[in-house]
Amino acid sequence: MKKLEIAVGLYKIGKFEEALVHFNELVSEDPKNTEYMLFRGRILSRLGELDRALNDFETITGMEPHNTDFISDKAVVLHLMKRNEEALAAFNKALNLDPQNPYRYSSRAYFKDRIGDLQGSIDDYEKAIQMDPEDAVSYNNKGLVEEKLGYQQRAKKSFNRADELVGYKPKETEIPQKNPEDLPTIGGKEDSQEAKINLKNYLSTVKDVFTDANTRKEFFDFLFRKKN
Repeated sequence: MKKLEIAVGLYKIGKFEEALVHFNELVSEDPKNTEYMLFRGRILSRLGELDRALNDFETITGMEPHNTDFISDKAVVLHLMKRNEEALAAFNKALNLDPQNPYRYSSRAYFKDRIGDLQGSIDDYEKAIQMDPEDAVSYNNKGLVEEKLGYQQRAKKSFNRADELVGYKPKETEIPQKNPEDLPTIGGKEDSQEAKINLKNYLSTVKDVFTDANTRKEFFDFLFRKKN
């Protein structure tokens, strides 16, 4: 257990190469342990080794075909590899297996925005909000998509609601900017800086603001730490 704690600790502070050494050993010792392989897959994705990461995610989804978190991670890697039809199929599968979880809609909505299906993205965000009216992330991201479609008033309403939910109050003289700096972050300064450096362009729609959805936090942490 101590080795696992050390490996996870290294993973959390971004020392991925060192963490990978430990997880390689753990997987070798217990190749059927999906937790070990999950962490290793995420580390490999952060290091840009997408083929190896996908191999790990395919292995664990084969071992636990109904684990929607594993399926979502696999979908992200497929998207990063520009295999978007397969990624969409994976997001759809995760949602079909877990239809009462609003996070499944919001994660697919984010993906749809990324591939240019803007109306589909809005539809999914609205479904997520219907299921979880306190989801500031979905309100904010829906506003960004609405802006892209030219729906300025709708976007403003979405942004205002997101700000209300997280207690963010822009100064009267400033024009609200919907960048990762705008809303409070879960992690500290180091996490925020890493997101800006690694994903300045890649994740312009994601806010590091979460309420009680642990799955959502893990998913977006996964995305934030992926290097371009």
